[in-house]
Amino acid sequence: MRILVIEDEQKLGRAIQEGLQADRYTVSLAHTGEDGYYLVQTESFDLIILDILLPGRNGLEILGTIRKHGFRTPVLLLTAQDSVDDRVRGLDTGADDYLVKPFAFPELLARVRALGRRGSTEATANRLTIADLELDISARSVSRAGQDLDLTTREFELLEYLVRHRDHVVSREMLARDVWKEADRHTPFDNVIDVQVARLRRKVDDRFNQKLVQTVRGVGFVLREEGE
Repeated sequence: MRILVIEDEQKLGRAIQEGLQADRYTVSLAHTGEDGYYLVQTESFDLIILDILLPGRNGLEILGTIRKHGFRTPVLLLTAQDSVDDRVRGLDTGADDYLVKPFAFPELLARVRALGRRGSTEATANRLTIADLELDISARSVSRAGQDLDLTTREFELLEYLVRHRDHVVSREMLARDVWKEADRHTPFDNVIDVQVARLRRKVDDRFNQKLVQTVRGVGFVLREEGE
């Protein structure tokens, strides 16, 4: 289980990271909202532990943005604010659970285990949408404007990655690492990615007026609605 901890109190962040790692979790740690948001956009996690009061983007801004973009990763909010209104606001923004500081580490572990179980069942029913394009993750099916699209396994994985990173440019390096699982990428691999993106674009965009898959010259690709 891969966990992202976004906590600006460095001592607390390291303590959470070390405690979770001792319990055999793989943990990444960010100390600012911007760094945490970048990791959410570029890596895959099974759970996010998110402090609300962060420098740069605060926790609720990060949470609201990732939910808007279709990320259904379970989120556990950490905060020193204990009013009912604060808790309601966090849950309404898209949090799955809420833990008030200071807290006992065994309680944090129990909540992590509970959210891990919940995330494993909810992930199978996950649906991602942008414009009139819809992905059913559990069925591994894609439709646009009600028309089924026949994608290969690689095309589906590529499209899912682009949808999860909608409105953000993804580089060929990111695609090689996260979709193709090629950690040691060589330049000729760019051609493989470009060919697959071109095939995906034909299936997703050619029959429709609104184009979603866009190339950013010299950088990579982005999935977004025209005009955004």
